[in-house]
Amino acid sequence: MTRRNPAEATGIEKYTAAARASSATVIGAYSTSFGLAARLLEPVVREQVRTIYALVRIADEIVDGAAAGAGVGVDGQRELLDDLERETTRTLERGYSTNLVVHAFAQTARAAGIDARLTAPFFESMRRDLDPSPFTVEGVATYIYGSAEVIGLMCLACFVARTPPSAERRHELEVGARHLGAAFQKINFLRDLATDRVDLGRNYFPGIEPLTMTTAQKNQIIDDIDVDLREAARVLPMLPVGSRRAVAAAQGLFARLTEQLRAAPAAELLQTRVRVSNPQKLLIAVSAAVSSGGTASQPKAGRRR
Repeated sequence: MTRRNPAEATGIEKYTAAARASSATVIGAYSTSFGLAARLLEPVVREQVRTIYALVRIADEIVDGAAAGAGVGVDGQRELLDDLERETTRTLERGYSTNLVVHAFAQTARAAGIDARLTAPFFESMRRDLDPSPFTVEGVATYIYGSAEVIGLMCLACFVARTPPSAERRHELEVGARHLGAAFQKINFLRDLATDRVDLGRNYFPGIEPLTMTTAQKNQIIDDIDVDLREAARVLPMLPVGSRRAVAAAQGLFARLTEQLRAAPAAELLQTRVRVSNPQKLLIAVSAAVSSGGTASQPKAGRRR
């Protein structure tokens, strides 16, 4: 179907175009890394992925940022999150919301086959961040699935929507998407060690005290991340060309972050958030853009915890 220019569209087309633009604005305000990788996606998929990350950001701000900054307490945050999930579920069914970010996400979800099997675990993990009880090993695995792995699965649904793979190939791709999402989340756990433990009272590493984490413990976590990255890299060549280079860029960025995390003493992670400089990000993106998309640097084999 040929799309009309948003300026010429009317009714629901114009409204949806405005909703998608609002999602792009949200993402642009929060993530330079995502913006660089997203530019390597083909336009239709880029637009869809932005709508996914915009909804994720809105939920994240409820539990970790703007809501608390506005003076909303934990009970109020929980209520806002429940309201957002209900509105998302309703919009998946009816295809329209007065919330522009939710409307844009639902349009993507309905086109790509994303439903409550992925959105429900996501919102459950967001609610878990409002629960002060300590994490168990099993609880962290469930949290990572809902907060990160399902996001990878949502993006994958967009990547393959127009050229569906076989059931066997899709399963392989889903395994890779989950590993990449898990790696991203574990990397952020290490990068946000001080904020999570000191400011928010959270510990995503059962059996390890973040404030006294040893370098050996840190490297054990990074070994686990390396396994995730290697598994994600294994299926990278199977992705459609229109999405492969963007995922390669993300893979390269995560690999670079793990190198920096491994090089940093554990105590330093409590004082400084490890970042990849903008010039380095650009080099990683350019490298992915000029390659086949399957040549991003792969980490050495690691050990699972």
